[in-house]
Amino acid sequence: MTKVLVLYYSAGGHTATLAKAVAEGATATGAEVKLKRVPDLDEGTVPKRRSPDIEVAVPEELVDYDAIIIGSPTRFGRLCAQVANFLDQTVQTWKEGKLIGKVGGAFTSTASQHGGSESTIFSILTSMMHHGIITVGLPYSFKGLLEMDEPAGGSPYGATTMTGSDGSRWPSEVELAGARYQGAHIADVAHALSAGRAFISDRS
Repeated sequence: MTKVLVLYYSAGGHTATLAKAVAEGATATGAEVKLKRVPDLDEGTVPKRRSPDIEVAVPEELVDYDAIIIGSPTRFGRLCAQVANFLDQTVQTWKEGKLIGKVGGAFTSTASQHGGSESTIFSILTSMMHHGIITVGLPYSFKGLLEMDEPAGGSPYGATTMTGSDGSRWPSEVELAGARYQGAHIADVAHALSAGRAFISDRS
């Protein structure tokens, strides 16, 4: 069975909401899906205050999955420090090439329509490509990307949502549908590649 990790950081709950939708989409394909969060930078030194019911991931476990989908809120047009810190701890995994041939994708939340959602996704995908991960976005077969009836997030690079400057806006049905579609699409790609992954990973 294809194993998928949906990994995220969420300060206000918006990225967490997208993450749950991504996980729902991947689960619908028959994949075994784990929803986990990256730790706060002060995890363990203060009481847990964000998503206490969601298990914290460790960098070493990334090798256990066929697909890794990472979500981060935007911080000045790039991934947040918590996700960056987590990825910075995967150097040994990178040295050993243990993520080569796996499938990956990214999603994000921003405060505004032009808040850097695409550059944030790129900043996550860049790390994935250094690991040799095969990156997958949100294709235009998801018709919600052409939605013009209301303001909506979403891009061919990954699912997105807008929170508003005060955090009062929550993911719309179109945005949640995009997250589910992306989760299913990435899981489907991982399913399709699973037979050939050993060859890809072992190629010298």
